[in-house]
Amino acid sequence: MLNIHKLFNPHHLNNLLNRLEPVIENEDQEIPAIPKTSATPMTSAIALSAPSSDIKANQISDQISDQISDQTSSPNPAMVSLPVPENEFERLSTLQRYEVLDSLPEQDYDDLTTIAAQICDAPIALVSLVDHDRQWFKSRYGIDATETPRSQAFCSHAILEPEEVMVVPDASEDVRFAENPLVTEIPNIRFYAGAPLVTSDGFALGTLCVIDQKPRQLSETQIKALQALSRQVIALLELRYQANQLQKEIKLREAATDLVTAKNTELEAIINQLHQTQVNLVQSEKMSALGRLVAGLTHEINNPISFISGNLEHCKGNVVSLLNLVKLYQENYPTPSPQLMEAEEAIDLEYLHQDLPKLLSSMQNGAVRIRDIVKSLRTFSRLDEVGKKSVDIHENLDAIIMLLQSQTQDSIDSPGVKIIKNYNAFPFLECYPGLLNQALINIFNNALDSVKQKALQNNPQSNSQSNSQSNSQSHITGELGTITITTTPITKAGKAAIEIRIKDNGLGISPETQQKIFDPFFTTKVVGKGTGMGLAISYQIICEHHQGSLEVFSPPDRGIAEITEEVPHSRFADKVTDIGAEFVIQLPLETEIS
Repeated sequence: MLNIHKLFNPHHLNNLLNRLEPVIENEDQEIPAIPKTSATPMTSAIALSAPSSDIKANQISDQISDQISDQTSSPNPAMVSLPVPENEFERLSTLQRYEVLDSLPEQDYDDLTTIAAQICDAPIALVSLVDHDRQWFKSRYGIDATETPRSQAFCSHAILEPEEVMVVPDASEDVRFAENPLVTEIPNIRFYAGAPLVTSDGFALGTLCVIDQKPRQLSETQIKALQALSRQVIALLELRYQANQLQKEIKLREAATDLVTAKNTELEAIINQLHQTQVNLVQSEKMSALGRLVAGLTHEINNPISFISGNLEHCKGNVVSLLNLVKLYQENYPTPSPQLMEAEEAIDLEYLHQDLPKLLSSMQNGAVRIRDIVKSLRTFSRLDEVGKKSVDIHENLDAIIMLLQSQTQDSIDSPGVKIIKNYNAFPFLECYPGLLNQALINIFNNALDSVKQKALQNNPQSNSQSNSQSNSQSHITGELGTITITTTPITKAGKAAIEIRIKDNGLGISPETQQKIFDPFFTTKVVGKGTGMGLAISYQIICEHHQGSLEVFSPPDRGIAEITEEVPHSRFADKVTDIGAEFVIQLPLETEIS
């Protein structure tokens, strides 16, 4: 492989031109390839040694440039050993910290090299950073090269004296650079001036330098200007470092924020789960205790009421017999003694004949009422039953209606609520009776509250009426509240199911409320009037425990609502008229519909 000195000595160049002379005279011939040779000058040499405008000369220049470019990284073993600062390791670490090596060009740095070249009247200006085996140009003016080997770099010497501007008036006469390929060959550097780029902690990372191909000097003003511009380069590097650190800090903060958000979401989910578990435990324990209490009370009440109910019939027969006997005495002895006449008047015997049978019948009806309530309580208190049971859902619905009868009756505060039952026959439902009763009664209570609130809104004077002694007998007038219960056997996804609709003509539910109506602790009632857990528990019981579903529907033009299970809203669009809220429950059957 040829040495770069051989490639550019005069004798070798003359031989090369002699070989190419016939080709230049004949433009149609191809230029013979020039063997590659070892070279180390800067690739910018071609830009500085521009050939004549002749096309063939340009082609020759291109071939020489290719050979030089292929060898720019090969050091010259004949050069003086590379000078290294005493703090080289720390200096290189500081250089790496700025993360500037091999970065894209930036206009701010290019402006500084342009100004340096103009002030110093130099054809070349560079922002050169000295790496461990190369000098890399962050900005360059007047050349195209991006780096050269550190062994050839003038800047490697300049960084040895960080406080001084290194000026080389004539490199060919300087022992350090006289044999440097950049001096002896293209680009034939003669003049060099470099102001070290010194960081705040004293490390020289490189230089802001100007280069010329002729010997010369700089004025004191030019040297000071070069130093000032070098400080601006350091300021840009510091700004870059701060921007990089800020970007890293932002990324770290974003990562930390994402982590905190994820943890918060996870924690929120855990807290919600704990709340739900707590509510379920409290509700389960409360309903279990209520079930045991109701079961005990119904057992204790059932025995005496059965005794009373059974004996009332006999009592009624005996009383009727006695009354008949008294009547017979009156017929046989139409003129009683004065003492008997006085006793008859005292007890109002004629009224007693009429009222006593009615009184006994009323007592019988009361006993039957108590017996029905006890039966309803026993039906409702199935919370302690384990596993699914086969129940008649109509019996459960009737039990709930019986328990809530006091709230549906006409009173001073509100008109009565009419219960309409549309039951259709289907087989027993396999379910958790206690839980299902709890869900149904929550829905009934919601319907009753809606109807009553509508009555109060339609009669704002009712509060003052109900609190006034003079109007103690006044009633709220207006539309009669109704709750309609409809049960229907259906087929869903090829399987038998039942649908329970509980519809009222109350206020209804707004679209905003519909979105949150099944959320735990959400309530539209005033503080102290509701926990916000009724419908949330109903939703959980129906959807999770019985694999049903629950939806809300309300015509937007009326502000009324319908809550359905696994029934799309569009299904009810043509069926909803004059409703406030409708709860539609669909539950799968484990037996076939007959």
